[in-house]
Amino acid sequence: MMFQLYGETGVTQILGWVLVFAGLIIMNEIGRRTKFGGILVFAIIPLVLTAYFIAIQIGAHTGAAWALGTQTYMYMNGWFHYAKLYAADIGCVGFMMLKYRWGIGAKEWFKPWPFVIVGINILIAVGSDIESAVKGFMAGGLAGGWWASNEGVFLYGGWWNIVNAIAGLINIMCMTGWWGIYSSKKDKDMLWPDMTVWFIVAYDVWNFEYTYCNLPTHTWYCGVALLLAPTFANALWNKGGWIQNRANTLAIWCMFAQVVPMFQLSDTFSVLPVVYGGAQKHGVTAHQMYKAAMDVYNTHGDAAAEIAKFGIKANPTMQGVWALLALAANVICISVIIKRSIEQHKNPYTNEIFAGTKDYEEAMARRA
Repeated sequence: MMFQLYGETGVTQILGWVLVFAGLIIMNEIGRRTKFGGILVFAIIPLVLTAYFIAIQIGAHTGAAWALGTQTYMYMNGWFHYAKLYAADIGCVGFMMLKYRWGIGAKEWFKPWPFVIVGINILIAVGSDIESAVKGFMAGGLAGGWWASNEGVFLYGGWWNIVNAIAGLINIMCMTGWWGIYSSKKDKDMLWPDMTVWFIVAYDVWNFEYTYCNLPTHTWYCGVALLLAPTFANALWNKGGWIQNRANTLAIWCMFAQVVPMFQLSDTFSVLPVVYGGAQKHGVTAHQMYKAAMDVYNTHGDAAAEIAKFGIKANPTMQGVWALLALAANVICISVIIKRSIEQHKNPYTNEIFAGTKDYEEAMARRA
């Protein structure tokens, strides 16, 4: 058991997951199939949201009650949330430029853009893992400990974060064929054929562990539904377009979460992982812990003492299990890459080394 998914709200928690999963797939399809859809989802909507965010900041600065009372200001006002949203959206716009060959998207030197933007995002996550490990060690020694983040989350940092950070660094090296970026027929997708199931599985396991450790109150959605949506599409109808799907769904999720953050914190839809041992038994909600965590963060209080008031006992077992799985998946992936590059006498980054495999050939069959 990885999540506390039972009790009176079990049905609505599953319903929430289904709605998020289906919504991400539908919005991704709208954004990828036509130029208008892409411009609408990744340019027009973000511009409208930007105006909304600016208005909130101006209103809050002047003390306007409507601004101070918005979910965005109350729960998502940190720089990290905005940075993640716009970084994801910039990635999507860059991918559109590549598949439609707009401006620099038609230049050969721009083809490694997907590698660059994904690599940067992985490095940010690696940094978060290391931060959590350090603060966990400071709080509880080598066994790890509780600390409160500036996002209002009680995190239990420990050795699993270090293991997952290593897995993340290996994952960057598992991205091969940087210049092998193509447009699909009818320009529906940006294809990266050398990004096969080997990488996708290694990435998904690593990123799930990242969210499970560092975004625990959101991971039911951003660590399960959000990861499965692009993988599902890649497996069934959009072979070779996984990285585009991943960027699109991430940007869409960030936009939704920035405007309606209470969806993940509400008593109806929030789901807590088992690291918060006993939370479900004691009726503790993500929203309650958010308020307590913010108090600890703002007052530099004792996170362990505060979370103990909820009757919660840390259970980081699954964090350790998934960290080891993430490391194993990425070691296996990089080993396959090294083996194929040696056999083919190719640099795996300037050349495509999965040519001839089922995934690669199915993706290339969709090339314009």
